[in-house]
Amino acid sequence: MIDQPNIPENDSGNIANGIFTPPNPLLHSLDSDVAAAGGELTADAELAGSIGVTMFDVPASEDNSVTVLLPRDNLQRAASQTLLRIKSRDGRRYVGIVAAGPFAEPDSLRGDAPMLVTIATRGGGVYLPPFHGRVQVEILGEEQEDGTLSPPRLRPLPNSAVFALDDDETKQVLHADGDLRLGLVVGHDHLEVGVPSDLKSVLPRHTAILGTTGGGKSTTVARLIQQAQAAGMAVILLDVEGEYTFLHEPTSDRRMLGALAARGLAPAGVPNTLYHLVGRDTANPDHPSRREFSLQFARLSPYAVVEILNLTEAQAERFLKAYDAAKALLRELDIFPEPGKPEQEALALELDEFERGYPRLTLSILMDVVGACVSKAESTEIQPRNPVLQRDGAAALKRQIGQIKTDSPVSWRALLGKLARLNRLNVFDRRDGEVKPLTYRQMLRPGAVSVIDLSDSGMSELSNLVIADLLRGVQEAQDQAYREYEAASADRRDRELPPRVLIVIEEAHEFLSAERIEKMPVLFQQVARIAKRGRKRWLGLVFVTQFPQHLPRQVFGLVNSYVLHKLTDPQVVSTLQKAVSGIDEGLWKRLPGLAPGQAIVSFPHMTRPLLVSVDPTPAKLRLVE
Repeated sequence: MIDQPNIPENDSGNIANGIFTPPNPLLHSLDSDVAAAGGELTADAELAGSIGVTMFDVPASEDNSVTVLLPRDNLQRAASQTLLRIKSRDGRRYVGIVAAGPFAEPDSLRGDAPMLVTIATRGGGVYLPPFHGRVQVEILGEEQEDGTLSPPRLRPLPNSAVFALDDDETKQVLHADGDLRLGLVVGHDHLEVGVPSDLKSVLPRHTAILGTTGGGKSTTVARLIQQAQAAGMAVILLDVEGEYTFLHEPTSDRRMLGALAARGLAPAGVPNTLYHLVGRDTANPDHPSRREFSLQFARLSPYAVVEILNLTEAQAERFLKAYDAAKALLRELDIFPEPGKPEQEALALELDEFERGYPRLTLSILMDVVGACVSKAESTEIQPRNPVLQRDGAAALKRQIGQIKTDSPVSWRALLGKLARLNRLNVFDRRDGEVKPLTYRQMLRPGAVSVIDLSDSGMSELSNLVIADLLRGVQEAQDQAYREYEAASADRRDRELPPRVLIVIEEAHEFLSAERIEKMPVLFQQVARIAKRGRKRWLGLVFVTQFPQHLPRQVFGLVNSYVLHKLTDPQVVSTLQKAVSGIDEGLWKRLPGLAPGQAIVSFPHMTRPLLVSVDPTPAKLRLVE
């Protein structure tokens, strides 16, 4: 210790153990000045219990965003996504959310001040300057007397007290609850995020789950399905890779088991029925409830068939002529409409062929019509192969094609070849044994989960045929179920929820890519019509893809809710920023670095989008992300 001169305390103060004590005359002078100024400064009552105060605005300040300074001891009390109440000194109250920070800054110094840089680069030292915290707060609204939020017209004044909301207040402000639990808000241990299954303004307005491989999309989908089933919704999953074919079993993945235990959740399977096309394998042949199914050619719009088969303009013209002749043939043979059934006559007259095909028209009958046109063009004998036409309709077939101009036999043969290729799939209008078309009404029972395994379809055209057929069939069945619900007694409607359906389309880019929509506008218009009608009929679509860049803006125009997992492509993020509203810049910046299982969640019932740690799936996935 350095020796200090022996100076009397009354004159110059004293130094003991390195601490300087001011001299008595100086202390007396200070006491006099304080008393003359009105006494010691009392604590500001408005700041009692606060964790920080608002800062002055600067030229770079933005609307609906304010800087809040925090004392060192409160630095950890304003974590990301913490909700804050600001009591402005003009009497107004605001509620905001931490959108950036908390950052630690030295008092009266810049964080990159040369002195601090020198200390750090020389291995650190004992000197640590006093510091404080800073957060950027996004203003959610001005708080009214009844607790509601209204758009802010003004800004909080500087030095206004800032308070942290507790979990109950935060939950009330965010409106992020629902009976379909998705996970927890990042930064909160007990704040749940859910989706209400009983609000027509949410799931029936359609959802997109997007993210790169390994980001957690499959876990989110499986969790959503499990929760939807528990809520009594009917779920139909189009599984193009067979990933969900073991969904009926509880998960055995060690990581999932550990994550479930950490949240107090138990592993459990999701009871379901596994469907696969006749003649095609399934990724889980040992599934306890497995069913083969066939397709009905009559359900398919002729214009959708033209697109799916990629017919040339000449082939499409001949196809539609043959289709009209086949319809006339069914009418002449009393196959449809049947005599004495006016409801069938009305259906035949009101049919919109851009939505569905002609009832009871099979692929084999249409091929016989096209084959007859080939025979006419080549002046050969007409030989139908369909048993009905062989028995009763050969003469009628000749009469119907007599009205068709059959030039260019090469084009007619090319058309017949494409139809034959479709027929060789052997999936249409099967009558053998137990192989039947999908029973959509059965699939729409409350709590029913149907997994459509398309992993062995072998060709995208076949998958598209299945999806087009299924979407149309589900829509018709749901329309009927909803009409019956509306016609039911008021007592039943008070006791029961309407029939609610969720259709999950995995790898949606393969079905609805920009390139496919350009080539198949009719098929996309079918999807768009189903999406628009579904909003009124409790029919929600969920589009899942790792390549959102392949989805056109028309698809995003159908979607109101988003679950965004990790996305690293800057161009993709930029495109989504233009399509998805309400997500602040801070969350967009975090999107490329999200950990597996984390997602930015945006649903219409929520006050704002949130960063969420999605619950692990309790069910088994074949390919775990």
